[in-house]
Amino acid sequence: MNTAPSSPQPSSPQPQDDAPMRVRAAGERALVLGGGGSAGNAWLIGVIAGLFDAGLDVTEADLIIGTSAGSTAAAQITSAGPMGLLAAILSAAPPQRPGPAGPGGGRAPEPAVNHMERTGRIIAAAADAAEMRRGLGASALDLEAASDGSWSTRWRTTVAARLPSQHWPERTVLITAVDAGTGEPVVFDRHSGVDLVDAVAASTSSGLPYRIGDHRYIDGAYRRNENADLAVGYERVLVLSPLGGRTRMPLGWGMQLAAQADELRTAGSRVETVLPDSASLTAFGNNLMDLSTRPPAARAGYDQGRGIAGRLAELWS
Repeated sequence: MNTAPSSPQPSSPQPQDDAPMRVRAAGERALVLGGGGSAGNAWLIGVIAGLFDAGLDVTEADLIIGTSAGSTAAAQITSAGPMGLLAAILSAAPPQRPGPAGPGGGRAPEPAVNHMERTGRIIAAAADAAEMRRGLGASALDLEAASDGSWSTRWRTTVAARLPSQHWPERTVLITAVDAGTGEPVVFDRHSGVDLVDAVAASTSSGLPYRIGDHRYIDGAYRRNENADLAVGYERVLVLSPLGGRTRMPLGWGMQLAAQADELRTAGSRVETVLPDSASLTAFGNNLMDLSTRPPAARAGYDQGRGIAGRLAELWS
């Protein structure tokens, strides 16, 4: 099997936001994995491993929904065992600090941008979620125009190295993104004609847009924070939210986890949410993108998962 990363495909079909409708049979259990940077991904793996070690295997869900860092976790847990994934995080070498950019530095220069400030201004100026997505997409495309154009290829290589398999699993996995050109939410699955690596790279693209064929994509969390609403129709839904269900968006937009959970319950689903406990929040530190937080976040998640397995057993078993 050739698992070497390839370049983004020259063209690919555009997935639609109603993509789940064509694969949604009557399902029992759905697992929703939200975003939260490097620390959040490690915490997700830790929680899932802790649950597994306590006798509760949530990787057997009929539907798995992954957003941003959760999309990486979704691809990981459907192709490798949770205990092995946890061990890999805990045994990883300390991250190396990148050298300075520039001639001979090994990294192509990118625009110096504070992405939290950039996106915060766009969110504050938007009248609704649709306007926000269009503004974020346009801003990302401007950043791409100011770059050397190599980011998508480099990001694909990074994402591919994180995945145990380059192939979509046979089960139903949904990965979210937003089309930077139109602002429209999209959902990738194994029927979309998009490689798994590309789907995950698009969903985790929080700065520059990620290129798939003629389209550019930005982070799936701009569709909705956890995208738990995609589990509508499933009897039991478990949501793991590294960001604690919080949102940067106005509450009136309904992007927050509480609004999604209410919608699912109204539609007849039983919903349980798992948010980081105090030990996990301490492990995260102040920067969820800091790779050095991954081992402590994974350990804290593991302990939390083992501790809540009994509470979740009645929902899941």
